Amino acid sequence: MSNSQAVIGTRISVVTPSYNMGKYLEDTIKSVLSNLRDGDEYFIIDGGSTDGSIDIIRRYESRLSGWVSEPDRGYADAIGKGFGKVSGDILCWINAGDIYLSGAFDAARGVMTNDLDLIFGDDFHIDEESRVISHSSGWVPSLRAATLYGTWTPLQDACFWRRDLYHKVGGIDRSLKYAADYDLFLRMALAGRAEYVPMTFSAFRRHDGQKSVSGAAAYQVERMQVRARELEKIRRPKAVKFAYGGFNRASMSFRSRLASSLLLRTDLAGTNVTTLPCAAYGRA
Repeated sequence: MSNSQAVIGTRISVVTPSYNMGKYLEDTIKSVLSNLRDGDEYFIIDGGSTDGSIDIIRRYESRLSGWVSEPDRGYADAIGKGFGKVSGDILCWINAGDIYLSGAFDAARGVMTNDLDLIFGDDFHIDEESRVISHSSGWVPSLRAATLYGTWTPLQDACFWRRDLYHKVGGIDRSLKYAADYDLFLRMALAGRAEYVPMTFSAFRRHDGQKSVSGAAAYQVERMQVRARELEKIRRPKAVKFAYGGFNRASMSFRSRLASSLLLRTDLAGTNVTTLPCAAYGRA
């Protein structure tokens, strides 16, 4: 990890996109609010829900920096709309249903040093009752290589980045329907200084109907399109790019097997994730 001095007192701005996620939305809101410090911001961008989500948001309205409920063009459009309202130094987003662990923002502030633009860490996978299914390691030796050549996306809910970097790359592409997360992290990894942090910041909820599951094929198509766009900008022979791609995809496959055997906390399966603080969870 970088030896440079941590930036003290940095303000964090959080965005939650949501559409008809009332069943899980309150858990997400509570997890964010419990992490906020003075000066931090929290915006909820709802896509015009009809399932009672608005009533939930209104219960917490006095503690939010702002919220809207109106039709949008998808999750990327909602996220872009939210980040258009923020003024904090560090940005992150948490999808409705996912959860930040207690102490996540203080931990992020503590490790976001002056010479870093983006940090990425670990998360838990949880079920519909917030029980741990598994621990997921976000480690890769180079985020740039992993995204560009390995077509890998960091664990989005365990990422924090500078607002300056977000604007430098032009923000999230609101025209994308599925792979806007991969596209954004790819561009930020290429433009900024990124580093893995061995901390578990959050929990990703598995539930029926989520876009990352139901739209897997469409996600793959968009991901390859944006990757090809960035590869075209690199002045290297196609054969070299192909070799880099093959090597990094093999490396990512090895990484996945390594993480499964060495880094995951299977002993925590079934634990209510709200009882687990942000910490470095290695193999028990």
